[in-house]
Amino acid sequence: MIFKKIHLLLLCITGYLAMAGGALLAPALPDMVAPLQTTTQAVGLLMSVYTLSTAIFTLILGNFIDRVNRKTILVPTLVIYGLTGIAGFFIADFVSLLILRFIQGIGVAGMMTLAFLVIGDVYKGFESVKAISNMSISLAVGAITAPLIGGFLADLGWNYPFLFYALSIPFAVAVIFSLPETRGSQESSSHKGIREAFSSLRQLPILYTIFMGFSVYFLLYSLVIYVPFMLKSLFGFASGQSGLMLAVEGIAVVCTASRVNMLATRFSVIKVIIAGFFLVGLTLVGMIWTGSIVTVFMLLLLFGAGYGLAQTAIDAQIIYLSPAPSRGGILSIHTCMKYMGMTLSPVILGVILTFSGLHTVFIISGIFGLLIAAVTYGLKRRFDTLDVSDTNISTH
Repeated sequence: MIFKKIHLLLLCITGYLAMAGGALLAPALPDMVAPLQTTTQAVGLLMSVYTLSTAIFTLILGNFIDRVNRKTILVPTLVIYGLTGIAGFFIADFVSLLILRFIQGIGVAGMMTLAFLVIGDVYKGFESVKAISNMSISLAVGAITAPLIGGFLADLGWNYPFLFYALSIPFAVAVIFSLPETRGSQESSSHKGIREAFSSLRQLPILYTIFMGFSVYFLLYSLVIYVPFMLKSLFGFASGQSGLMLAVEGIAVVCTASRVNMLATRFSVIKVIIAGFFLVGLTLVGMIWTGSIVTVFMLLLLFGAGYGLAQTAIDAQIIYLSPAPSRGGILSIHTCMKYMGMTLSPVILGVILTFSGLHTVFIISGIFGLLIAAVTYGLKRRFDTLDVSDTNISTH
């Protein structure tokens, strides 16, 4: 099998679509409240039910993902992602739309996990770090363009962002004919499903890395969901303008994700993660001092820098730590917990918003980020043996 740059591009597009599927609706949420006859607190469930479904079905797929061909899962999930998105354009009932978003999460479950699993199949040594960085950049590009696309489509109508998902249908056809199969025929006997992956969680570095994946996405959604409401209430921003502001965060992610390999080589993977969480936490606390657009702009840049460092390094670390026979299962658990972070963020913070205000939401989120940075610093000796310069390991 010859795996070319065009094949990595297909994986990056898969990751982009999966990431964009969540961020796409964020700037449009305030405009959905009235036509769907719901509330500011409840509309966030359109994000939560989507990510909850992704988390659930990621674990279900993880039970056999190591034992079947990659494209057998990837292609159908791309089709599900696209068809449910198209259907969402025509539905104006809030409950029905929640059900559709739950089904759509099945597609994302396969897309995100498979993209990283194929990278683990193909790339070794330094090449794997570069591949993970490229994937992280594609996710960041999704964070940049999805709010922009969603915001401006929402200016045409609250339901127009759903049309974006249709792109996955022709892309699925491209995957069928262009992406090579990467699972070796000899692997089926050595892969034991999700139970083998769960047994690996007894190792603290693996368990804690998965927890950090949960945490960084919890914090991401605390920003992506609630900043548009802050911008609307303080500055009267429309959906398109909020999308532009959220894109600032994504630009910073692109700039920092491409530097993670260099920073991890000079310092260490775990120190890069600590720095990322520190910047994210500091930024969220700083959101209470947003008297001007310039301040918000600078804080979003700082958040993006921290998120880019943490998210990229966490993904590289979990692939490195995962033993080959259960890598797919561990990545499924890792992806599941990412989406659980996205799911619980609007649920928990929505309750806080109901009884308090946006300032409290940002303060609590920021303290959580700073606490993760502090705890990770205390545990860093457990990770100092991870050497990105070792070309014999599976991702570094």
